[in-house]
Amino acid sequence: MELAPYLILGSIEGLVTAAVLALMAVGLSLVFGVMRVVNVAHGEFFMLGAVLAWFVADMIGGHPAVSFVAALFIAPVLVGSLAVVADTMILKRIKYDPERTIVATIGLLYIIQQVTLMTYGSNARPVEPPFNQRISIPWFEWTESGLSMYWPWGLGTTTYKLAVIGFAVILLLAIWVLMTRTRIGLIMRATQLDRDVAQAYGINVDRVYALVFGLGAGLAALAAVLIVPIQQAHYLMGHDPLLLSFIVVIIGGLGSLAGTVVAAVLIGLSDGLISVFFTPTLAKIIATLIVTFVLIFRPSGLLGKHNP
Repeated sequence: MELAPYLILGSIEGLVTAAVLALMAVGLSLVFGVMRVVNVAHGEFFMLGAVLAWFVADMIGGHPAVSFVAALFIAPVLVGSLAVVADTMILKRIKYDPERTIVATIGLLYIIQQVTLMTYGSNARPVEPPFNQRISIPWFEWTESGLSMYWPWGLGTTTYKLAVIGFAVILLLAIWVLMTRTRIGLIMRATQLDRDVAQAYGINVDRVYALVFGLGAGLAALAAVLIVPIQQAHYLMGHDPLLLSFIVVIIGGLGSLAGTVVAAVLIGLSDGLISVFFTPTLAKIIATLIVTFVLIFRPSGLLGKHNP
């Protein structure tokens, strides 16, 4: 097979990764941008979303589309509600102190992980996708009679993977509208700019923080529900997405949603292409090296605001 079909295959897989990664990283970026909290437990919220998706799908049964849609709504709401409780009972009590919040979210990480291990077990379990038809992708070649089309073996994707990309784009646009065109988004941005001034104008900052922390966790869980029919739910599956999310947020610029999305596409595409031609491990190494160069030459990130 020629090189170009492999590039197409790697690009499609990379866009699926980018779509899920963008949703998760945007949630992490929102939490840091508004609350100035580095949420180390963000990967476990992702994992919990996948595990709850399996529980919901297994409990409802029936047609895969019905159980999947139920999981798509129930899992993010449950994870977001848990995050709101964690914010109220833990982060608020330590007054969102940067150092103590890191320690607190590390503790939350291990609590979620170990409780999941005790209740869910150590086995990886799949969730059946609502639809999963195979789509062959054609390619073109020059022959003696001119340009002709053929279908290379193995060059294809599924309708579900394409749906994941489309659904993620719609969700990211909805988040952009929420942040830029609604009163809730205005309140979030005002709190992000200056907590004390926002409080002076009557904004309940504690409520905003709880909402943002819950929204960030809900987005991570939503990303997990989308990816779990492609991967499998496992109690240790939050580690790599957490690492990649931090990489994306740093490259895009801390607190910059647009930069986060751009960085997610770049990292997702590079991960897909490098994984096709080489290994996923090499993709993670290169992503880490990119972060190193960004921190050296542009500490504010691609679209982050420079603080003199």
